[in-house]
Parts: sequence; C-alpha cells; structure tokens
Amino acid sequence: MRNSPSLAYRLLGEEGVAPLNGDGGPGGGAPRKLSTFLGVVVPTVLSMFSIVVFMRIGFVVGHAGLLEALAMLFVAYFILVLTVLSVCAIATNGAVLMISRTLDAGVPSGVRVLPQGYGWSLLYGTLLLGLVGGVCTLGAGLYARAAFLTFLLVSGSLASVLVSFVAVGPRDVPLPPRPGPNGSIGPPPARTHSINPTDRGMDGLVPVAGYAQDYTTGVNMTFASVFAVLFNGCTGIMAGANMSGELKDPSRAIPLGTIIAVVYTFFVYALLFFLSSFTCNRTLLQEDYGFFRAISLWPPLVLVGVYATSLSASMSSLIGASRILHALARDDLFGLVLAPAKVVTQGGNPWGAVLYSWALVQVVLLVGKLNTLAAVVTVFYLVAYAAVDLSCLSLEWASAPNFRPTFGLFSWHTCLLGVASCLLMMFLISPGAAGASLLLMALLSGLLTARGGPTSWGYVSQALLFHQVRKYLLRLDVRKEHVKFWRPQLLLLVGNPRGALPLLRLANQLKKGGLYGGLYVLGHVTPGDLDSLPSDPVQPQYEAWLGLVDRAQVKAFVDLTLSPSVRHGAQHLLRISGLGGMKPNTLVLGFYDETLPQDHFLSDPAFSEPAGAPSPFPPPREAGSPTPHPQDYVAMVADALKMNKNVVLARGAGGLPPERLGMAAGAGAGPGPLPPPHHLDIWPLNLLRPRGGPGYVDVCGLFVLQMATILGMVPAWRGARLRIFLCPGPREPAGAGEGRLRALLEQLRIRAEVREVAWEGSGDGGDGEEGDFVNGHRGEAEAEALAVGANALVRAQQGGGPAGGGSTALTFLYLPRPPADAARYPSYLALLERLSRGLGPALLVHGLTPVTCTDL
Repeated sequence: MRNSPSLAYRLLGEEGVAPLNGDGGPGGGAPRKLSTFLGVVVPTVLSMFSIVVFMRIGFVVGHAGLLEALAMLFVAYFILVLTVLSVCAIATNGAVLMISRTLDAGVPSGVRVLPQGYGWSLLYGTLLLGLVGGVCTLGAGLYARAAFLTFLLVSGSLASVLVSFVAVGPRDVPLPPRPGPNGSIGPPPARTHSINPTDRGMDGLVPVAGYAQDYTTGVNMTFASVFAVLFNGCTGIMAGANMSGELKDPSRAIPLGTIIAVVYTFFVYALLFFLSSFTCNRTLLQEDYGFFRAISLWPPLVLVGVYATSLSASMSSLIGASRILHALARDDLFGLVLAPAKVVTQGGNPWGAVLYSWALVQVVLLVGKLNTLAAVVTVFYLVAYAAVDLSCLSLEWASAPNFRPTFGLFSWHTCLLGVASCLLMMFLISPGAAGASLLLMALLSGLLTARGGPTSWGYVSQALLFHQVRKYLLRLDVRKEHVKFWRPQLLLLVGNPRGALPLLRLANQLKKGGLYGGLYVLGHVTPGDLDSLPSDPVQPQYEAWLGLVDRAQVKAFVDLTLSPSVRHGAQHLLRISGLGGMKPNTLVLGFYDETLPQDHFLSDPAFSEPAGAPSPFPPPREAGSPTPHPQDYVAMVADALKMNKNVVLARGAGGLPPERLGMAAGAGAGPGPLPPPHHLDIWPLNLLRPRGGPGYVDVCGLFVLQMATILGMVPAWRGARLRIFLCPGPREPAGAGEGRLRALLEQLRIRAEVREVAWEGSGDGGDGEEGDFVNGHRGEAEAEALAVGANALVRAQQGGGPAGGGSTALTFLYLPRPPADAARYPSYLALLERLSRGLGPALLVHGLTPVTCTDL
C-alpha cells in the first residue's frame, strides 16, 4: 500500500481511497513479502518499547507513584487507542496515511559504559545512524530480518528483567553521584532493593511528598513533564503502518498487527510498573533510572536490550520516514526540493529517500542533547495522531458512500475524542511547542493548498463541503425570504467568452463580488438536438468553461445546456439553474448590435496562450459562436420578465478601464497615480415613456438605483460617485421629486448627488400605458425622435460638471418592457440601440421585485 504524502487520506477509486499498489513498495518492483508479524507487530512493538522500557520505568514510577503512573499509562493508551481505531478504519477502507516518527536514540546518563561528551555522543549517533541507514538502504527485506533479530534480543532482555524481579533477593545498590548544594560531588548513599513490599511501607504506590527533582537535570518534575516522558515511550503505533507498501495484505495486517502490538506493550508496561513499585525502594527509582542493570541476574543483557531497542527504534523511524518522503516526492508536492527522494532501485527500494532522511537526521544529531527535544517530539507525535483522527473524522462526517471500512469499532465520537485528547495533552505538556507545531502544520497545509493542481487522491474537503452545503441548502427556505436580505443572483448568458470577458468581470462585481455577494451563474447554450448526435457535446466543454472562471478570477458557477435554439436554451437555464433557495433572480445579457466583438483574450495577460497552443473557444462571430436572431434576443428578455426575473442588458463593457474591473481600487494601474474620480450616472425613469411621468421613481427605478449602489460598494468602484438624474413632469413643481428622492436616499443610507433636469420629451403626450410608443398610438418616426432626444439628454449630462469632477464611467438606464406584439420586437431593439448609442459603457436595467426596505 502506498503511503499518502500529506496529513489526509486519499479519497479515490471504487473503494473511496487510493488503490493498493500491488507491485511492491513505492516505485514498484519485487512483490510484497512481509507478513503481519514481521511487517507490523515487530516494528510497532519495538518502537513503542523504545528506550523507555529500560530507562524510564523507574523515572515514572519513582516520581509519580504506582497509582498515578498507572493513571498516566491509561491516559496515554486511551489517546493511542483512539488513534489506532482511526488508523484501522481507514486501513480497512483501502489505503492509509502513514506518519513517520523519530525517537531519542541516546542513552541517558544513568548508564556510563562508553566515554561521554558532545563529540563522543555525536560520534556514537553518527555511527549508529550509518548502520541504520545502510540496513534501510538495502531494502525492506533486510530491515525485517534485522528488526526480528532485535525483537528477539529485546524480548530476551525483558524476560531476564522480569525474572530478576522475583529471583534477586535484597541487595544494596550504589547510586550515581549527585551534585551537592555547593557544586561538589559527594559519595552517594546505598539503597536497598527488596522483593517484599511490606519492607518499604508501600511507599511506591502513591507520591509521598509530591514530585521530586530529576537527578539528571535538577529540575522539579510535574505531571506534565512525567507524562511527556511516558507518552514518548508509548508512541510508535505508526511504525508498522509506515511499512504498508511492503506488506502482503495491508488492509488486514495494519489493524490486526497494530492492535496486537498495543495490547502487548500495554501489559508489559503495566507489569513492569507493578513489579518496580512493589520490589524497588522509591529512592532507588528516583535516583537511578538504569536500575534494571543493578537488579538483573545478568546486567550485560540489559545493556543489550537498551542498545537493541535504540537500534530498532532508529531503523523503524528511518525506513518509515523514507517511505513518506518518497511518496511526497512522487507527488511533486514540494517540487525540486524533494526531487532526489524519487530515486529507486530496480526492485523498488527508495534508496534516494533513505539517504535524504539520513542526512536530515544527521543534522538533528548536531543538537547534541537530544533530551532537550523530548517535549517537542512528544507534541509532534500528538499533532500527528490528531491529524489521523481528524482525517478519519472528516471521512466519517463527509458520509461518502465509498467510505465503508470493514473495521467497525469506531465512530465520529471516538475520532472527535481522539482529536480533543491529543490537543489537550499537547498544551498540558508544552503550550509553546503545541502552538508552534499547529502553526507549522497550518503553514504546510497552506503551502500544499497554494501549490494546488489536480491530485490522484482527491480532496476530502470537497466531500465535507458537499455534505454541509446540501444540509444548509435544504434549510434555505424560499418562503422565508425578506426584502431586507435581498441580494442579486445573476445568470449571465454568454455565446463566446472571448468577446465578453469584460462583461464576465463586470457581472461578478454586480453581484457584489468577493465573499459577500450573491449567486453568479455563467450560462451557455449550445445549439443542437441530442436525437441527431452520437453523444452529448456539452459535457466535454465543462473543463474549458471552468478553466475560464479560474483564469478570469470570478466567483461563478458554470451551467451549460443543449437546445435546438438559444431562446429555448435560455428558458431552460432560467428555470433549472441554481438549487433550492439559491436560484438566479436576474438575467444578464450582452447588448445586441451589429458591432463586431473584440477578442479580449488577445489583450488580457491571464489568457495569453503559448505559441501554437489551441484555444478551447473559437474566435468571436465565427463558427461555433452562436448568435441569436434579433427576434429571439428580445423574446429572451420578454421570457425572463414573464418568469419574474429581472433583466440587465450590458452595452460597451469592453470600454471600462482595467482598474475598474480589478479586485481592488487601482488594480492594474501600477504604482502611478490613481485614475480621476468617475461617476455612476443613474437614470431611474423610463426615458421612452411618451407621457412623461412623476419626478419620483417606481419599483423598477429603485431596482436600477440598488444595482448602481451595489456596484459602488465593490472595492474597484468605491472611488466612483453616484449621480441620480430626474426629469420632472409638466405639472410637477420644480424640486418636489428631488426632495422626496433625497429623503428616501437618507432612509436607505445611500450617498448620491441628485440632479433635476428639464427635458422637452417629458411633455404631455397623451394617455396610454408604458410601451404604447411601439404598440400603435405613436409612429415609428415619433418614437425614433423620442429615443434620439433622450440619448442627447443623457450625453449632455455626461460631462464633468464641477471642475475636476471626473467623467461618467458607467450609465444605468431604465429598460422599458418589450412590446406585447412580437412583430414589434425589431423596432423595440432599434429604439434601445438608439437610446444607448454613444453613451460608453451602459447598463439597461428592468427590475420587477422590491429590493429596498425602510422598516427597522
């Protein structure tokens, strides 16, 4: 089974995770040969014993007492078992993350067999590391045989210690020297070893006067410091799992072997705690952590166990780390930094990763006193275990049907409790190290996220998001909508994005952009009939459209459809786009005219293609770029209004400067001065209404005002000033409409300049409903004259006004309803063209729903 390179489990394949690599270890090659015993039980037992079995039993029992030591042991194994349950669950689902570990392989000062000192310690560590590296470089088979040999040595040493507790009678044990109060070293007193607990007054059961000093450091011990040492000796549950790529049947071997190892080591630890507490003097336990040699039937055998345990822990750490490092390198998560770790032998052994890991450990050996890293190492173990529990919790909460492990003794409760327990103990042991380790993990996660790119193992975050989004979408009840919380939810229909890129970004701003906006759906209709096609031509297009959204840096969904006509396709998208309460309420279209669209991909750096690289989108107005008939275009507007959708027609969006389409004010402008302040001109009255009208605004006019206000809240438009223009009717007193509008703006908390302008076209033209200028009472020539006059009025007001006041950046116009007679659609479109001609970038807006509220 291939090791996963990150703190998450790969979700892929039929079983929901990365498929098993059946051709051997990482990189392929020889078939797997390691059994459950050799591949999981032996490495895990040796790693969990580590040097603590021989050197820290007296430390823990001597300082904490038997009862508290057992409590610590239960807490430590409680955390480990919760993590083991998560490991077993994921391992039996198909693949598993394996986290390598490193242990302090040095011998404490209680055993003085070889010369001591920084140089000697560095030499010993380097020689030991060289031996371990040589074994691991030659492959997993040699490692398994070496691990089995050390397992036999450690087991024999432990057996001799257990027998010695009973077979050795009372004796005096010389203690190591201890510095005096003035720095001198005096002769240590002798202490007695007894196998009769009544001779000691049961003083090993509970602490007599709290925690004592550590004779090797002179520091007063606490629960946290003692637990850190104990937990450091209980870790190692991932040692066998790290060998998943070398196992015959990892899905069975990892759960079975890990559980056996955990149960075995727990009972050995508990038995050693009891025998040490009931047979050894408390002072002996506190003053000589290497007391096993003093009470052993054959002391050299204890030293054999000590060195064998250190050797085995180092081997399991190095070979596990190399497998993880190789997996990281294969997935190119850190680029050239880990490139040497990709090298493998013909048989699949990642010797490059072994050498890489060896070099990293050699650097750590330069620290010298590795005991200073004990708390940090323990915290890193806890972080790793918390990550495993969190991974399993994520899979369980995601509720993906492919996550169905055969190991059932777990639940989200055990995963969550495991995460909480690890985090709690981390901060109890070392708050500083805990915070630093979490920060480091966050930085690594951020780096991996920033590198992005498609992966072969999938993203559990996507499954979690789907689960949460589905749950909250069901709670998003359209019957509870209120005008106070209204927001624009846009459906932008695009024929060819090459000619509509500025509109694509402008629409992203109209829905208020960023994290606080509404729904934005990018729709496209492919003309065709599925009955006459061998396959659906729409599905292959999604990749290109999703890439378009990424490169344009807009927050939009993509919705594509196939329809015999663009109009019917637009109807489909208006009906079915979105989900639940998140459905488009506004249709956005580019303006229909005879102007040839510009290819904006050629001038936009985000869409620069390498020489010779084909573009997924054809050039504008060529084959593959559907353009609706003028009749269909107006019909789409009429259809949207019939379906109670608001409509926005955008003209000349390509004329907007790049800084107005950026993510922030001045984006793309460089270090130079910001552009002069621009105006957003708002005409909330129907300028094509023949009979004039009141100098106030209706629901549609308020919608126009709301859209302009939303755009002004976007960072790139915050420097623009809103200007609202009113045209009073012939019978309306001057300033009346302006006063009412100013009062409304104050209630709506909208800052805008209000101007009242006179227009001859607002004179009395007779009665009639809106749209009669097309339907019959007025002729084509008169309607054309009305549109020309309205256009001239708007253009006259687009000047700067006050000195230095800037110019109009975007004009918002009231979009009248299409005529009821479809035969009048071409005339209606011609009037819209004449009304907006030469105005620069303009939006013609028609709103049907109330969007403002003055109630508290």
